[in-house]
Amino acid sequence: MSETQANVSRRVRWFVAASVCFLVAWQVAAVAGLPESVGVRLGVYGFVLHAAFGQAYSLVPAYFEAKLDSAAPLAAQFPATALGTLLLAAAAARPSIAVAGIGLAGIGGALWLVGVAVFVATLLWTIRDNLSGRRTGTGDHNAHRRALDRLANAFVPIALAYLLVGSYATAASSTPLPPLLDGYLPRAVHLLAAGTGALLVFAIGFRLLPRLLVATPPRPLAWLVLPTGAVGPALLATGIGTSRLLVGAAIEAVAVVGFALAVAALLHRSDRERVGRHGVGIGALSGILGISLGLHFATAGPTATLAAVHARLNVLGFLGLTIVGVFYHFYPPAVGRLPGAGDRLAAASIAAIAVGLALEVVGAVAAVELAVTVGRGGTLVGSLLVAYVLGAAFRASANR
Repeated sequence: MSETQANVSRRVRWFVAASVCFLVAWQVAAVAGLPESVGVRLGVYGFVLHAAFGQAYSLVPAYFEAKLDSAAPLAAQFPATALGTLLLAAAAARPSIAVAGIGLAGIGGALWLVGVAVFVATLLWTIRDNLSGRRTGTGDHNAHRRALDRLANAFVPIALAYLLVGSYATAASSTPLPPLLDGYLPRAVHLLAAGTGALLVFAIGFRLLPRLLVATPPRPLAWLVLPTGAVGPALLATGIGTSRLLVGAAIEAVAVVGFALAVAALLHRSDRERVGRHGVGIGALSGILGISLGLHFATAGPTATLAAVHARLNVLGFLGLTIVGVFYHFYPPAVGRLPGAGDRLAAASIAAIAVGLALEVVGAVAAVELAVTVGRGGTLVGSLLVAYVLGAAFRASANR
């Protein structure tokens, strides 16, 4: 491994570590009863998108037959997006706090946008002569996957566009920048969570999961999932509060259900028993439940309680458990060098998050506060276990 590659790998771990820390902070905020808006920022901007940053730096250059020239952009981006997330979350908890007359949301949004600009510029420069992704870096032994790899690559730049637009909308909502649409922040969150987070899960997933699980997904599902997953977020974001929301929710539902079917097929066809597969499988199921609530909102209108459940199912369940499952593939728990770290503890972390989330959802729908409290405690325990297992794996890699 070259020095540049080693530095990139090291700094990718910064993003993964930050992502997991934000996951824990999000669950602490939920247990403490902080406003849902705090959790959304910690969950989407902190946990999901920092995981996406790290994995994109690791995978996208290779998937587009390119290499990062330097690890310096990662070092420049990291403090901007990490601190930006913290300030956005703090602003959601204490909107009145300002520094030199500037609100925390304004500072956080500006930092976030700068960091995202570095990230997008770095990736686009790296793949500048192959933006369509036609060159896939796929070896001859995987020649049968090239057509699917080209299709998946084509949607990565779309996810990056969503990231830019959603980040600009975030900054514009609390700075003098001209607002995007009407400046309603939930639109930005949908652009980032569904447009960037989910679309990257779909695009990278159709390349990564077949290799991790050594199985082939039904190819027609990729042709169904990727286009609908690219169109749905825009329609969702622009349709909030209007009758058009149903169209966006229905199209996004097709993408999520189609991806869940592809995951089910891969898991059925795979004989790989790695612990990460459980996170990916339960994540896909959570996505179906989350998008079902979205369809309900589009027809009957949301309530505050169900809106919170919808966010938890999609961000912690679908995106979150999928991310944890993928983390466990890249950083195998069995190599961990801390007491108790290993596959069993990794499986326990996935189970704690899944069971805790299920209890929270049932308790919220049935108005049983005790179940909500116990469920949130379970997700906190699960997130702490994830942090411990990955910390053990990082320690082992650092000692090599």
